Order: sequence, then C-alpha cells, then structure tokens
Amino acid sequence: MAYSPKLACLALAFAAIVVAPCAAQNSPQDYVDLHNAARTDVGVGPVSWDDTVAAYAQSYAKQRQGDCALEHSSGPYGENLFWGSAGANWSASNAVGSWVSEKQFYDYDSNSCTAGQMCGHYTQVVWRDSTAIGCALAVCDNNGGVFIVCSYNPPGNVLGQSPY
Repeated sequence: MAYSPKLACLALAFAAIVVAPCAAQNSPQDYVDLHNAARTDVGVGPVSWDDTVAAYAQSYAKQRQGDCALEHSSGPYGENLFWGSAGANWSASNAVGSWVSEKQFYDYDSNSCTAGQMCGHYTQVVWRDSTAIGCALAVCDNNGGVFIVCSYNPPGNVLGQSPY
C-alpha cells in the first residue's frame, strides 16, 4: 500500500480507567525526544522543534477543540492526529506511542502495511526527510476528550517512496 501526503491517518485511543491528572510529558522536548527515539531505531536523523510548525499545529488544535473531529487540516505539513477519551490524562507519550506502535505493521521490503492494518502514522514519525515538528494538545469542549496533533516539515508519506 502506498501513501500520499494527504492520506487520512487517524489514531484513536480509548481509556477504560481514569488516570490521575499530571502536567508532565507535553513539552516540546517530550514530543521531540519521543520522535527521535523512534527515528534512532531505524537510523534516521533527528527532528527538532519548529515554532512556526508548532504555531500551525496549535492553531489547528484550537480549531478542533469544539468538535474533536479527527479530520486532517489539509495544510502544508505532514500530520498525525490522536484522540483520547475524556477522564484520562493523555500526553505526548500516548499520542506518539500510539503512532510508533504501528511499526509492527510496516514491511520495509514491500514499503507497505500489513493487509488490514494502518502504519502511515509510524512512517510519518520516521520519515527521513522530515526534520521539523510542532505539536499541540487541546482539551475538547463538552467533555469530548483530548485532541493531539503533530505537524511535520517537510511532509512525509510521499507516494512511491519509503520512509527510510
């Protein structure tokens, strides 16, 4: 299966338990470190935080705050989305961990996902040409959960190319 920059990639996470609130694990460095750990695993260079990309992600997260819809912005950057249900303390590690967990479904030799599985979030995280990220979290209105977006520059998941 090939990927395009506009491929709709959605990650959902659901919590069965309530987690105590905590302010940790949502800093720019948390997002960068989690991305770079996955990138190091496959020999890809690091990403760094970019304030312009982050401002775009923040603007989009605010836009989705009212409905928490997992819809891509169709903007100039690559994009991974995450939604977590209300009552849990969702963080960078939940979102990036969810995306990276798709590694098991990516087959490098065929540059495709296992049939019936998603792996495009993972390939965006480790996309060799993406060098800058910006991420944002919004608590959704009306107890609608948490919306997390990470934007990537330049975008990945280019049709016909492998991530690394």
